[in-house]
Amino acid sequence: MFDPVLLRSFIAVVDCANFTRAAERLHLTQSTVSQQLRRLEDSVGCRLLDRDQRRVVATVEGERLLAYARRILALNEEAADVLINQQSDGVLRLGVPEDFAAERLMPLLSAFVVAYPRVRLEVTSGLGPALLRQYRGGEFDVLLVKQMGDSDDCLASWPEPLCWVDSRRMPALGRDPLPLVAFPVGGLYRNEMLQHLEVGGWRWRIGYSSASLASVCSAVAAGLGISLLPERVVQTGHVVLGADSGLPAVQGVRLALYGRSGMGAAGQSLQHQLWDLCEANPR
Repeated sequence: MFDPVLLRSFIAVVDCANFTRAAERLHLTQSTVSQQLRRLEDSVGCRLLDRDQRRVVATVEGERLLAYARRILALNEEAADVLINQQSDGVLRLGVPEDFAAERLMPLLSAFVVAYPRVRLEVTSGLGPALLRQYRGGEFDVLLVKQMGDSDDCLASWPEPLCWVDSRRMPALGRDPLPLVAFPVGGLYRNEMLQHLEVGGWRWRIGYSSASLASVCSAVAAGLGISLLPERVVQTGHVVLGADSGLPAVQGVRLALYGRSGMGAAGQSLQHQLWDLCEANPR
């Protein structure tokens, strides 16, 4: 079992890249922080920090532990908040796609927190495959996610048509290799885009990559490359590339809703509101 005190010092050292600054942040002495890190390394049986560099950096093993350490501390704080704060009705954790969160969810979430002031709503946005892994790992109560096809345990799903998009002012189509604007590795749109181009024998390169939908759309409009995006996010600075472009036809993805069984009234309400939102909004 990991000692949260040791994990907190480990995170501080990695974030500060320096024992002295980490000690100042934690209001401890440098020697105390050093001793805590030694104890943590002894407990796991490997080096977690590379102290030979000018900046203290995590080793490969340290990087692996770092993500777990942050989650362990977050869960500790969440459990303490739920159990100690008797005025709280608990925490409701929602995962949503980055593009969906920015465009359509904010009015719904704003109204929800007003209607359920004693529920602590925690919203995480990100890429579909990672969100689904987190949900299956128990990190979300409700999940709205982009995926290929349906799955047996989703509550409902809706089509999300995709299209090839280029700049209206500075088209990238026709350059060789074809420049692409993409989401990071692991993103569903990126995977679909590269798979179809590979099958079609296209020469391509990544010209711009970002996890932000707004940045991706702006990069396409600026002529940094073409991209594969949902039809609903096409902007005035874009042009949709049809069959005459020679690009391969693509299948759309699905927008799927998941929810844990046994949720309270607030969780069920949020789930139903998301369902209604997806039903009402054209895709």
